[in-house]
Amino acid sequence: MQAEQMSMWYLITSASVLVQLVMLSLVLASIISWVMIFQRSTAIRASKAALDEFEDRFWSGVDLSKLYREVTGKPDPDSGLEQIFRAGFKEFSRMRQQPGVNPGAVMDAVQRAMRVAISREEERLEQHLPFLATVGSTSPYIGLFGTVWGIMNSFRGLAAAQQATLATVAPGIAEALIATAMGLFAAIPAVIAYNRFSSRSEMLLSRYETFADEFSSILHRRVHASDE
Repeated sequence: MQAEQMSMWYLITSASVLVQLVMLSLVLASIISWVMIFQRSTAIRASKAALDEFEDRFWSGVDLSKLYREVTGKPDPDSGLEQIFRAGFKEFSRMRQQPGVNPGAVMDAVQRAMRVAISREEERLEQHLPFLATVGSTSPYIGLFGTVWGIMNSFRGLAAAQQATLATVAPGIAEALIATAMGLFAAIPAVIAYNRFSSRSEMLLSRYETFADEFSSILHRRVHASDE
């Protein structure tokens, strides 16, 4: 009977309602975190592959107008670089069709359009990261709250017992510590995933900004060459 009382399932089912709610919330947070981790991992991997593929096409010497028609006709939703290129070239073509627009105004409009596209890609890359950060930072404290509450109940029951022994104290403390273990189980993967995805997102955004600068230089040379 003593071994049965120390089993994990028995400790969870015999815990107080509040501690059980804490455990349930941590389990749900862990499950949602893992779903988001797999989703973010797939999305960032696809974005990296699409970035490399579009860079190869862009720097292969293809005509920019032809490339724009290709990516407009068959857009890749995972390619942030493609979205930036389309936004910049579309604004460039629109401004060049307006009579009397000076090159500086054209380039200002192009750079604004690409900055907006980069901001949208930043939002897409950082999707769900705040939730992972929240789980990673708060789960240990939620688990600790459940532990403190469980230990308080254990000592209250101990005070009413006629004879206090380790056998009477151990189950209550063990059930309380399960909440802390669950909090760490939810927090550790979330923190690791958040740091990993944040660094990868920053790397992709840095490459987006570098491409936008290089593309601006190409369009800058083109708009001034056409005015000479």
